[in-house]
Amino acid sequence: MPILTVAIPRSLDAAVEDLARQRGTSRDSVVSAALGEYLNSHRHRMYQISTSTALVEGVNEGAVSSGFLLAQGDFGLGTFENLDGEMVILDGAIYQVRGDGSVTRRDDQFQIPFAVVARFHEEVMFEAKNLRCMADVERLCDLHRESPNLFYALKVEGYFDQVHARAVRRMAPGTALVDAAAQQKEFRFRDIEGTLIGLWSPSYSSTFNVPGYHFHFLSKDRTRGGHVLECSANKLRFGLQTLCEYDVRLPDRGSFLTASLGKDPAAVLAEVE
Repeated sequence: MPILTVAIPRSLDAAVEDLARQRGTSRDSVVSAALGEYLNSHRHRMYQISTSTALVEGVNEGAVSSGFLLAQGDFGLGTFENLDGEMVILDGAIYQVRGDGSVTRRDDQFQIPFAVVARFHEEVMFEAKNLRCMADVERLCDLHRESPNLFYALKVEGYFDQVHARAVRRMAPGTALVDAAAQQKEFRFRDIEGTLIGLWSPSYSSTFNVPGYHFHFLSKDRTRGGHVLECSANKLRFGLQTLCEYDVRLPDRGSFLTASLGKDPAAVLAEVE
């Protein structure tokens, strides 16, 4: 059996000891049960930093640390301070896709302005062939979404004939998303193996999230990626997960506190997506 060594506060250690004594069991049993309950309780949870409206209005300074984000989930999407590239979170690691489509794994501690993460647990799996465009990918996912009112995490893997992607580049603090999108770079990858990391959000969530499908791409060798505009493939493997618990962390400092966030950003998000 694997052995996990961790440092915990004295108060928590005392609580574990007391509970083990009350139940007449071992400390190992108490800790294993607690971990199991915690991890299973987050199976359908998504965690978000800030809101899509704030990002549209140029609120793009860091709100939480990268370490804190990874404690909330191992799969997701986001961006960096001052819109410095596209963020991909896959298998518990954060990757930064810069304006030329190149990728850097970020193992340092840094601040994040906007991101959505989950702990990915595949609930539905299927394969499909002859996918000619992104619309084909989305239609297949539509068939396996049981409700238009829940959120979904989507993982699509395989060899792609082509991926048309883009990435925003670092902007001045406070730059609105539509202005940043006007200067984004687009690029095409051909005959490439990789993963689409995606989220689907209901239309009613537009003031908080990006409604509809939102996919980022990351190559298998972790050297290329971006926000997906179009793709095609001969055969792909799909994994879907339902997300029905939605936790949002709002920034408690900086421009978020004074920004005008009363507008519905749906039109702008549709334009830049």
